[in-house]
Amino acid sequence: QVQLVESGGGLVQPGGSLRLSCAASGRILSIYAMGWYRQAPGKQRELVASITSGLNTNYADSVKGRFSISRDNAKNTVYLQMNSLKPEDTAVYYCNGDIRRWSGSRDDYWGQGTQVTVSS
Repeated sequence: QVQLVESGGGLVQPGGSLRLSCAASGRILSIYAMGWYRQAPGKQRELVASITSGLNTNYADSVKGRFSISRDNAKNTVYLQMNSLKPEDTAVYYCNGDIRRWSGSRDDYWGQGTQVTVSS
């Protein structure tokens, strides 16, 4: 079984920063792309940022220049550094991983989500 566990969410004032972490654990053989998604109330889940095993990154236009995604392959962990936060960044943030298990099967896995609230 594979689990993704996020941490680092919370309440922050506009202009502030937060760092999210997501650790993958279980019978993991390989982790391919990892990413962060978010879902605000009444809206669809959207991609925030992704990073491949080769460290190629991709960002939503709305967060370019403010957010930075990184990963530590030795720790099976992906991070999202969020700077200059805006109220519109308020959402539940979900971690996603494209993971191959020891069994050979490859699937998408999701974390449980962590709330980020940007408000004064």
